[in-house]
Amino acid sequence: MSAVSATLRELMGLDGGLPSLAASTLIMIDFQNTYRTGVMALPDADRALDAAARLLDRARAAGTPVVHVVNDGGEGGPYDIRAEIGQVVERVVPRDGEPVVVKGFPDSFHETDLLDVLRGADAGPDLVLAGFMTHMCVQSTAQGAFNRGYRPTVVAEASATRPLPGPDGAPVPAEVLHAAALTTIGDLFGRVAARVDDLPA
Repeated sequence: MSAVSATLRELMGLDGGLPSLAASTLIMIDFQNTYRTGVMALPDADRALDAAARLLDRARAAGTPVVHVVNDGGEGGPYDIRAEIGQVVERVVPRDGEPVVVKGFPDSFHETDLLDVLRGADAGPDLVLAGFMTHMCVQSTAQGAFNRGYRPTVVAEASATRPLPGPDGAPVPAEVLHAAALTTIGDLFGRVAARVDDLPA
């Protein structure tokens, strides 16, 4: 069995410590009904939502700025934000004053006003990310944040994805794809907190 390689973050000397939640900005990505029912239902959606609700409660109690991101795929589809299917799940619904950024691409920064929202909120470099799906919009947004000079941290238990066919056609279980995406993020783009409670207050 080959030895585990050092991460690019370690080789580059990037900070590996988890940020304080109170000194960060929380970005809640695509916590929409899309992922609880129908063709895009995720096997671990409810588990991740439970963790996301705890994360959101902690952030609000700490005075952490919160930004919600939703994906709009147009009318009639599973990402239709004008219909119930595309609405944010009730237990993590935005409160008055919490910005909602609408996107059309996996990277929440791409062709959206997220960067302006963060600058307007005088957000520091640390961003805490959670959402759906780990291998798609969460990973893409972590990379987008890193590329723009932010320090993203993804909360693993508050994120989830779905099983997909691998390159050889064999099924890749959701938990394996979830772990692979988090490993990719942790190699360079950001830090990974396994649990909500791992983040310092």
